[in-house]
Amino acid sequence: MTALPAPRYVVLAFVGLLVGVAPAADQGGTAADGAARVDYLLHCSGCHRPDGAGAPPEVPSLRGPIGEIVGTPTGRDYVARVPEAAQAPLDDEDLARVLNWMLREFSAATLPAGFRPLDAQEVGAARKRILTDPLRARAAIAGRYEAVGAHGSR
Repeated sequence: MTALPAPRYVVLAFVGLLVGVAPAADQGGTAADGAARVDYLLHCSGCHRPDGAGAPPEVPSLRGPIGEIVGTPTGRDYVARVPEAAQAPLDDEDLARVLNWMLREFSAATLPAGFRPLDAQEVGAARKRILTDPLRARAAIAGRYEAVGAHGSR
C-alpha cells in the first residue's frame, strides 16, 4: 500500500471535521455554529478536549460553572484574556463567536438570565491584556478553583 501524500492527510482531516459539524446543522444549528465548532476543535479542544471536560485542575472544564463566571464584567473579560484564547489565530469577531458557542454548548444551564453574548469589540479590548496566571485569575473571580470545576470533579 502506498502512503498518501501529506496534503491529502490535511484534506481528509478537514473533511472529517466537516462531517462532524454536519449533525449540528441538521439539529437546528446554524452555519456560524458549525464554523465556531470547527474553530473550537482546531484551537481549543487540544487542551479543553472536544467535549469541554478539560483536565482539571491545570486545564479547567468548560462545562457548567463557566456560565456563572461570565455573569460578571470581570468574568466576561477573563474568558477573552486566557492566553490560548487571546493568542488564537482568529480575529476578534471569530473569537467572540467561538467563545459564545462554547458558552452555549457547554454551559447554557449556568449562563445568567439575560446573558448578552460577547461581541468583537469587547473581545478585542480584553485580549490585548493577556493573563499571566489564568488559574489565579479564575480563582479570584470564582473563589477556589475546585469550587468551579467540572460537575463531580471536586
